[in-house]
Amino acid sequence: MSRSRVTIRDVAALAGVSHQTVSRVINDSERVTPETRRRVEDAIAQLGYRPNAIARFMAKGRSATLACIAPNLTDYTFASLISGAEVEARQHDFFLLSASAPDEATFAALIDQLVTSGRTEGIIVINPYADGRHTYLPSNVPYVFAGARPREDAANSVALDDPEAAQRATGHLLQLGHCRIGLVTGPPVEDCTQDRTLGYERALQAAGIAPDPALVVQGNWLAPSGYEALMCLAQRGPLPTAVFAENDQMAVGVLRAARDLGIRVPDELSVIGIDDIPLAAYFEPPLTTLRQDFEAIGREAARLLIQAVAQPALERQHLRLPAGMIIRRSTAPPSSPGRDDPGRAA
Repeated sequence: MSRSRVTIRDVAALAGVSHQTVSRVINDSERVTPETRRRVEDAIAQLGYRPNAIARFMAKGRSATLACIAPNLTDYTFASLISGAEVEARQHDFFLLSASAPDEATFAALIDQLVTSGRTEGIIVINPYADGRHTYLPSNVPYVFAGARPREDAANSVALDDPEAAQRATGHLLQLGHCRIGLVTGPPVEDCTQDRTLGYERALQAAGIAPDPALVVQGNWLAPSGYEALMCLAQRGPLPTAVFAENDQMAVGVLRAARDLGIRVPDELSVIGIDDIPLAAYFEPPLTTLRQDFEAIGREAARLLIQAVAQPALERQHLRLPAGMIIRRSTAPPSSPGRDDPGRAA
């Protein structure tokens, strides 16, 4: 019998019970004898029957709905995460409700509304606000951080291995022969910024190069901040021969600033980012970057959340996914090899 066509009545017929009895077994009712439960469970296994999550939750007065909250729903990275989460949720017969919260106050209000109304079984948190304490998150509903890590072991999380990705990005520039490597960071209070900056510093230190604060400029993840960062570096003195921007949007801003300054990329300046947003391949020159699989992060986040809904006592999991190196035309060896050697630590 085709698995997709198996119904609760097929299970009942094979087990020799009523469909109401099968329903009671599926919903863990105590009104079933051990022998009857065994027959029903054997029939379910033999037929490959998959109970409908929506029906099960409705029978218990619950929603079969997961929620996903992001700062906005139009950003490529957030939309890709949500898309992956939706695919995974649908495969397990859950609805996924998506909502945007542009600031922490809105975020906290949404969380409160969802939890108090009983409209969700669990929450996927994308790019959470505040400083990592997450005091606005409930204790009575499971949640998963997607694309970020909690500082406390209060929830599951799925994210890029940020230190490793940043170390590889910086290492790529070092392998090309660059020694004075500028850095455009995200907001310093964010864990992602701290992790990627750590990876940058580790790569330099492994190469015997002392990190230079004069080569570091703070951005805000958006392209205009990358543009302003290169302008700032140009005003400080001799430009580095390469710049690592902690995401692609800021890297694109660096590329645009280089063009406006008359700096040839990659002949006079190499630029690398992280994410591999669609625009990265179409800018001129195409951007070298570390690809982040946002849909995979979303799928894993939904999988962990569904698991937590079904088994709340499970040990917390923190998955860190690797990035893929995408080498394009924005990086090359420095035009004057060796001229940065004074930047090396003694």
